[in-house]
Amino acid sequence: MGTKSKHSENKYTFAVYNVRHVCVLSAQPQTVLTQLYSRLISYILKMPWSLRQFLRCYVTPRRNKQIRLITKDGHCNIKHGKMKYSTWFAYMHDIWSTCVQIRWYSLTFFYVASFIFSWFIFTLIWYWVGRNNGDLWWQNQTDNHSACVLNLYDLTTAYLFSVETQLTIGFGYRVITPYCPSAIAVFMVQVLAGIIIACFWCGVLIAKISLPKKVAKAVTFSETAVICFKQDTLSLQIRVANIRKSLLLGSQIYGKLIRTRVTPEGKTFIMEQVNIEFLVDAGKDNLFFVCPLTFYHVIDKASPFYQMAVDTLHQQDFELVVFLDGTAESTSSSCQVRTSYLPQEITWGYKFLPIVSRSKEGKYRIDFSNFDKVEPVPTAHCAYCYHDLNGHHNISKDGVDNAGFEMIEIDSQVNESCSVNT
Repeated sequence: MGTKSKHSENKYTFAVYNVRHVCVLSAQPQTVLTQLYSRLISYILKMPWSLRQFLRCYVTPRRNKQIRLITKDGHCNIKHGKMKYSTWFAYMHDIWSTCVQIRWYSLTFFYVASFIFSWFIFTLIWYWVGRNNGDLWWQNQTDNHSACVLNLYDLTTAYLFSVETQLTIGFGYRVITPYCPSAIAVFMVQVLAGIIIACFWCGVLIAKISLPKKVAKAVTFSETAVICFKQDTLSLQIRVANIRKSLLLGSQIYGKLIRTRVTPEGKTFIMEQVNIEFLVDAGKDNLFFVCPLTFYHVIDKASPFYQMAVDTLHQQDFELVVFLDGTAESTSSSCQVRTSYLPQEITWGYKFLPIVSRSKEGKYRIDFSNFDKVEPVPTAHCAYCYHDLNGHHNISKDGVDNAGFEMIEIDSQVNESCSVNT
């Protein structure tokens, strides 16, 4: 009986508790691991958000992440498929542009391969010339035999002679003789072919090094766009800077809003483009781009942002693509800088921090550490509330008594819909 009771005390009795579809196993006596597990489950169940809400707010947005048409660094996110002709045919049709635009490792491969391939082709031609003249080692030669190329008697020596001829490094042990017109003709053709290949790749290298997009790397946009007041109007603002001391001449900036629109008839327009006009204090053309500038788009009744509000902006499905065109002062080459902003990258009720100041030495100082930093400012809830007087009983929009002009502090709001502010 003592043994049996001792055995009964060591038995574990499991109770299953079904709490919100979570099965918790408890054992008596409980071990330390079981106690920790029970406390963890209790802590999760007491959280203000359930596990399902957590997954919906944090996992689902990442799974359904909006795809960009233009990346932040300006590249087009497009893949061509089911073309009528092969992609290689389109690339080879414009061989110059293809060689200039391919990556450096591909360019290096084709550069080396073109020379080796040309050397090998002329190796076979020189081998054929020597074979027809009876210069090879396995052919019977008479005492008064005149070779087309001295000491060219197999494929290896033909390859060495081909390299020496095309690179024009000078003949040494192997040298052409004046007794074979065919050898002289091949010699002239190979020299010209070598010059053409060398000049072609020299031009490609120079063109690739001096591409305008290299100049555009010095132009940077702010990571986010802001919506706040500018000269008594609600506007969307973007900051851009040129980190080089050389100017961009004739600069102008404009934007395209790319969205998907469904008509009342049920037709869907994918990638519909809407023009977005950007301004600066001095105008929109021929900008004096000597320091970072803040461009702004006035949100009026003609703006696609007019129907948006602070609580509906991040629920929209669009992409704002911004273009900056200009001419490099140093090279006189035209360039274009591109970037894009998703709804999550546009903050409502913020403004950029100032970055330009004067130093003690009498120079203007630009603090790029504050280039992307913003601060909250009182802003209207929506552009419609600010502009439409008839919808708010014709109350004057000057002052806080206007019901349609609600001044809000963005940083004090709690976003209950789990939207993420970037």
